[in-house]
Amino acid sequence: MKKILKITGITLLIIVLLLVAAPFVFQSQIKDMVRNFVNNSVNANVEFSDVSLSFLSSFPQANVTVDDLVITNFKPFDGETLASVKTLSFDMSVKELFKKADDDPIKVNAIQINEALLTLKTNSYGDVNWDIAIATDSTNATVNDSKNSFTLDIESYGIKNSALTYLDEESNIKMHITELNHTGKGQFSETLSELDTDTEANVTFSYEDTEYLSNNKVKLDALIDLDLENSKYTFKENKALINNLPVEFQGFVQLIEDGQNIDITFENPGSTFKDFLAVIPETYSKNISDVQTTGNFKINGKIKGQVTETTIPTLDIKITSNNASFKYPELQKRVENIIIDASILNASGNIDDTYVDINTLNFKIDEDVFKASASIKNLTKNMLVNAHLDGVLNLENISKAYPIELKNDLKGIIKANVTTNFDMNAIETNAYNRIKNTGRVALSDFVFASADIVNPIEIYRAEVNFKPGIITLDNFKAKTGKSDLDATGTINNLLGFILSDKKLKGNFNVTSNHFVVSDFMIEGGSDQPVNQSTEPATALKIPAFLDCNVTADAKTVVYDNITLRNVKGSLTLQDEQATLNNVSSDVFKGNLSMNGSIDTRNKTPKFNMDLGMKNFDISESFNGLDLLKNIAPIANALQGKLNSAINLSGDLGDDFTPIMSSISGGALAELLTTKVEPQNAKILSALTGALNFIDVDQLDLKDLQTSLTFENGTVKILPFNLNYKDIGITVEGSHGFDKTMNYNAVFNVPAKYLGSEVNRLIGKINDNEVNKIAIPITASINGTFSTPKISTDLTSGVKNLTQQLIEIEKQKLISAGEDKIKDIIGNAMGNHSGATKDSTATQNNAPIKNAIKDILSGNSGSGQSPTKDTTKTNQNPVKDILNLFGKNKKKKQESEQSTVKDTVN
Repeated sequence: MKKILKITGITLLIIVLLLVAAPFVFQSQIKDMVRNFVNNSVNANVEFSDVSLSFLSSFPQANVTVDDLVITNFKPFDGETLASVKTLSFDMSVKELFKKADDDPIKVNAIQINEALLTLKTNSYGDVNWDIAIATDSTNATVNDSKNSFTLDIESYGIKNSALTYLDEESNIKMHITELNHTGKGQFSETLSELDTDTEANVTFSYEDTEYLSNNKVKLDALIDLDLENSKYTFKENKALINNLPVEFQGFVQLIEDGQNIDITFENPGSTFKDFLAVIPETYSKNISDVQTTGNFKINGKIKGQVTETTIPTLDIKITSNNASFKYPELQKRVENIIIDASILNASGNIDDTYVDINTLNFKIDEDVFKASASIKNLTKNMLVNAHLDGVLNLENISKAYPIELKNDLKGIIKANVTTNFDMNAIETNAYNRIKNTGRVALSDFVFASADIVNPIEIYRAEVNFKPGIITLDNFKAKTGKSDLDATGTINNLLGFILSDKKLKGNFNVTSNHFVVSDFMIEGGSDQPVNQSTEPATALKIPAFLDCNVTADAKTVVYDNITLRNVKGSLTLQDEQATLNNVSSDVFKGNLSMNGSIDTRNKTPKFNMDLGMKNFDISESFNGLDLLKNIAPIANALQGKLNSAINLSGDLGDDFTPIMSSISGGALAELLTTKVEPQNAKILSALTGALNFIDVDQLDLKDLQTSLTFENGTVKILPFNLNYKDIGITVEGSHGFDKTMNYNAVFNVPAKYLGSEVNRLIGKINDNEVNKIAIPITASINGTFSTPKISTDLTSGVKNLTQQLIEIEKQKLISAGEDKIKDIIGNAMGNHSGATKDSTATQNNAPIKNAIKDILSGNSGSGQSPTKDTTKTNQNPVKDILNLFGKNKKKKQESEQSTVKDTVN
């Protein structure tokens, strides 16, 4: 009350300061004089667009109007707007403009304030933004007051379409007054005078984040005696309407040195229960003119004492009703047997001693009787609550008995018999030893819909048992969407979840026959409409209010297009994240294990998962999982079993499936029994066409192991080996999730697979080493999986084959040369004739030299000896093989032509 009176006084002071500087000179001088006077009087920045003086608009009165007045604070509220007024005008007799300070008081006939916005603020340090008067020395002030002060004799004033906001950060008080229209008549220059006022406004008031008035409509007709000398304001004839509840009050408010002295009594003049419905804002109570009521309702109270820095007035406010009832004509049900006995009390004047007693709050709808009582103490600090609930409430009957608008039909029956005793600090700090709950609550056939869940939750049966320190969920059977749930467990802070912004904590054991993951995800967060029927515009989210551990056992779980069976494991839900621990399942004719997390805190959900796959059916898994399709598209042509370990992370889309371009990770895979069906993969069919010595459906993939990594939409395959008969194959490369690829496959092809002509040419060498020759042929695989491009580079293979043939021939020549040398030396040592010796030596020196030359040079010999002819014969297969692979085709053709020519000749 002290601050309200201060607000009133300061508001009037601002008006007086603005008016006192107005029309004392003619129009050409008024603007500068007003600006200088106001800026010299207040410690704030004052601006206005214009000041006008008119002798016609209010003839025979003079009218002075200030347009677009704005008062802006200095520090500590620097730059904040204290007040803005569209127009401020006042009327007075023209002769009043020429009065001096020592003349009779200036008589202002009327003051009008139009579209004013006033913001009064107290910060956390106790500073106020309305204390803008410039401090002056008391001695000088007295002299100046006697010479320059002005006395106003206001006859009427008005405030139209204005608003006032009061914010007290220190006390956490907020008050908003909107659509304020106020008029008053009186003479303020008299020591004793009378003020007749008429006020209408909408008022919102909150304290400690609890809203006590919510845009309530207030009307007040008050006749007030003003004793300005003693600063006492006495209410004489007063009628107020709070919403539609009439209230009359008497008493006074007096300003004293330490604050205010208050003595006010009030009551509602009527006594019917319709007065109680009138307290409820019309938005909720609707039109009550035709509502049938029985019984009485009475509210009366007394507020007496001083408002100071340390005390408040004593309070004695009582609200009673006995055996009342009401029924809206358009609704089916009647609420009856209403008994209310409540009071707000403070006997000491200490604000901490204020408490609320609800001795009785009973009502009956149909045959369901509900009874409650409560005591709430220590309202301004650590609130203490002691309450008891006992009764049955059919939730469906609420909308049938009272015109409440629900976004969804509310159904279910609550049976409760609970006593609770706690303090708010215990709830906020989870001090469970100070939360005393006993009793039991049962809920049946309940339907709940919220923005926090996709589908309504249908609870067939739920039983909660309250014991000191623990709340147990003894039974919970529910369904949402296509999912069924059967749960038991413990809840640690149910009251904290219901009464404050605490999270719902607990440990639960959940079983299900059919569980669909998407049934439990938020569609776009709490700001989205309840029970949406359209696809979510933003990503699904895990509810932020959940902080619990779940041990799950589900026969069937549906995630996207995958059906998992015999799912077991644990799930932790906390901070909009889900952590999976040791989750196992049967899927794709094998077994899947999962560990990892899903994080929905940011706009785009993220995941990090370790997957273990054992004995997976390759065809089913790769056809069912887009992820596997992208990692190994070729698996579409495989039939058999697979073991694999995959680690992957990335972003999730709106439907909670991975965004393929975002994932990264790695995998190890092992193929068990497999069968290749090349017709299902064009790349395999293309390989068969490019390499006629390979039949891909006969590839041996058993026990094949490979390792790969993937990131930024690209899969990299580390080199791995496989066999086709006695052909060794090494494969490595990469492909993209866009199905482009870049692979190399190296085939170590034995020479025997190169065709009959190659075998005939190689056979001329007549050496067992030839059978060991293998040619590495590289197949480059590019393009896409749907349109593969395969090229083979035979040059390296031909070169390798040539080198091997030369080496074999070289080794043969070396062996032949060694034998020849031995023979020649043996023969030379066996000759005894000198002439003959010389002749023989001469004849045999040439073959020795030729053989040595052949060995050292790697050639087949020289001259016309038989050795030379033999070597030529052995060189031909090499040349023929070069020709076979497309080398020196022209020369081959010329050779063939020459052969034909020789034959003809």
